[in-house]
Amino acid sequence: MHRRTALSVSAALLLAAPLLAACSGEARPGTAAVVGGERITTSALQAQVNDVRAAQNRTGQAAAELIASTPNLERERLDSILQNRIIDKMAATAGITVSTKEVEDERKAYVEDNKGAEQFEALLLQKGHMAPGQADRFIRDRVLLTKLAAKYGNGNLEEPARAAAKALRIEVNPRYGAWNAQQIKLGTGETPWITQRTRPEQAPAGA
Repeated sequence: MHRRTALSVSAALLLAAPLLAACSGEARPGTAAVVGGERITTSALQAQVNDVRAAQNRTGQAAAELIASTPNLERERLDSILQNRIIDKMAATAGITVSTKEVEDERKAYVEDNKGAEQFEALLLQKGHMAPGQADRFIRDRVLLTKLAAKYGNGNLEEPARAAAKALRIEVNPRYGAWNAQQIKLGTGETPWITQRTRPEQAPAGA
């Protein structure tokens, strides 16, 4: 039986956050980051931010509170994009793939366990700061992370994540913060990276 909640948004993202392999003091105009030689453009990043803001604004009276709770949304979305790339690299190295059916089945389980798509998307927005259109990527990552945990063992994903991030030679535009190799996470400037996303209060069984 599935026991998934949207609170496990944070668990999925926490398992494999990005590592800085190299940080350039200069960034090309229009570039938020470079990963594996590929540019993540500021326009692509802003499009994700706009999607989240639009979703927040559709919540009516809760909009102001949601917006106020995400003052660093650009950095958070860039962090998530980089985590996506790390997870992809880890999976490719491990020879792990995900089918469309697996993503669909996982989405169905999340929707059922959260009593409907609307409730699931609302919690994803509140806890994961993701727009509904970003849910498929979260779900795909969740399936990949489950498979990676099965291969390497629960709690043993840090080293594969470090190796993947090092291979990708990530560079980030200082406008969005800096990387910390120890925390494997995007942070702010010179501030030590000592915080992580909150884990779910109750881990879902079978995850």
